[in-house]
Amino acid sequence: MIQKRSSRERGYANHEWLETYHSFSFARYYDSKHMNFRYLRVINEDRVQPGTGFGMHSHHDMEIITYILDGSLKHQDSMGNQSIIYTGEVQHISAGTGIMHSELNPSESDPVHFLQIWITPDRMGIEPRYAQRKLRDNISDNQLCLIASKNGENGSITLNQDVNLYVLSLDSGGQVDYELQPDRYAWIQVTKGTIKLKDITMEAGDGAAISEEKKLEINANNAAEMLLFDLS
Repeated sequence: MIQKRSSRERGYANHEWLETYHSFSFARYYDSKHMNFRYLRVINEDRVQPGTGFGMHSHHDMEIITYILDGSLKHQDSMGNQSIIYTGEVQHISAGTGIMHSELNPSESDPVHFLQIWITPDRMGIEPRYAQRKLRDNISDNQLCLIASKNGENGSITLNQDVNLYVLSLDSGGQVDYELQPDRYAWIQVTKGTIKLKDITMEAGDGAAISEEKKLEINANNAAEMLLFDLS
């Protein structure tokens, strides 16, 4: 079963400095039918204006993934980490017992466009942890690139949850078939271009919750990119 979550149906807010879309209930957006999918609690698509951002704020007991689609984001946290995350890079924070952090757009002229993803961890009260990876050298057209996993396989970021997270880039006309093991679920979030998932057309911003499927047939109508979550 594939349930498409259209970009146009997501929660939306425009705070002038921040334009944001919510795939699941978040902040003032509430929809009882879209609270989460398995361990996926938040997929926010954010655009932050130059010189602005999220000031220092707290999180705890959450796996937080930030994936930069365009631009850069300056990060600082209570663990002593300071960095800039660039286009095509991914950042992971295990908030655990609690962290404070800020996320600011360091550019004076260009907005930053990114996805922020929250995953409910498999245990609470762990020691906070930080990781950041460059992905562009590892991403090839029509090949799945594992960026995060439960066991940190193939150099991927280690998550405190049974989730495999892939980036998939397809050239025009490209196709990838993904085998979904029994009792596994998937979520696809399209970030660029247009794909066909079986007979369902999906564009940038669209998501899909997938269950009781053995094989996912993904075809690109034009150059496309997406995140694929494989969840227990």
